[in-house]
Amino acid sequence: MLDTYEQLKNLVASVEDDIRKAAGGNKAAGTRVRKQMQDVKNVAQELRKKILENRDAE
Repeated sequence: MLDTYEQLKNLVASVEDDIRKAAGGNKAAGTRVRKQMQDVKNVAQELRKKILENRDAE
């Protein structure tokens, strides 16, 4: 579970530069941000599932 959390943190940190570029009007950076946010969503969902599995196992 912690490895998934670390993966989520790394994904969020890695998108920072592109978010700044997208805010400045760079359309290609905006496309990259949208894709990376989809990855963040998927990893967050995976982490949520693991947390629920851990809760239910107790």
